Amino acid sequence: MTSFTISPLTDRTGAEVVGLDFTEPIDPQTRTTLNRAFAEHHVLVMRDQHFTPEQFKQAAQVFGELQQHDKKEHHVPGHPDVYYVSNDEIVNGRRIIPGETFHTDHSNHPRPPKATMLFAVELPSAGGDTQYVNVHDAYDDLPVETKQRIDGLKVVHVYLSKYSPRPLGAISEESRRDVPAPGIHPLVRTHPENGRKALFLNPVRMESIVGMEDEEALALIDELMRHATQKKYEYRHKWRYGDWVIWDNRSVMHQANPDYDMSERRYLYRLMLRGEVPV
Repeated sequence: MTSFTISPLTDRTGAEVVGLDFTEPIDPQTRTTLNRAFAEHHVLVMRDQHFTPEQFKQAAQVFGELQQHDKKEHHVPGHPDVYYVSNDEIVNGRRIIPGETFHTDHSNHPRPPKATMLFAVELPSAGGDTQYVNVHDAYDDLPVETKQRIDGLKVVHVYLSKYSPRPLGAISEESRRDVPAPGIHPLVRTHPENGRKALFLNPVRMESIVGMEDEEALALIDELMRHATQKKYEYRHKWRYGDWVIWDNRSVMHQANPDYDMSERRYLYRLMLRGEVPV
């Protein structure tokens, strides 16, 4: 078995994996160890990787089965099922920074992706960090009365909520046709592997809470978001070349930072893994 280390990055969230080359086959024991660490730490940073798009796709499957993105047009040229995020897109004179408010990916799907991952291809000279907040710990710390109020609530997630704090980039007619019907998911979900409860929040896509007036629902979501995005729940990732970062959408929310020189390019390969129906 290959010798490698897994070291926590903060007390709550994130671990660094050093000593594995994911362009080589990963043996079953190592795969089991990595998946166990992923369920425990929620964000894994695999250092010093060197991927072509196809190698990235192969490596991703150590952690599960690939899930397609909504925006089929945002794929790496010549690789229709390897996607990217970049700061290249401008819509109506506004530069679109994918992921610049806290959210969880594709939460409108009936089976939202269990994980998302990025591999750094081009990075700005400074800035552009990704922040992750631990929504298990955020749930655990809520007052008992709040837990009683929110356990059992169902939320309608759509492609783009009318209350979204930011626009999404352009989407082609073909991609739009494939967007699923709104998902109705619990506000508090239980992780299928670590068994912990977590807040399931995404203001970009949350349109309403079933049985609640919008005003009350928005106030509740705002209160939970303010609570969940406190610094004490955060791991902030400063990108380096060779970084492959995978995070658990069932355990963390994330956001990208638009705090860098926009004349510099930020371009990362992006893949997601198939998830299950939230319960």
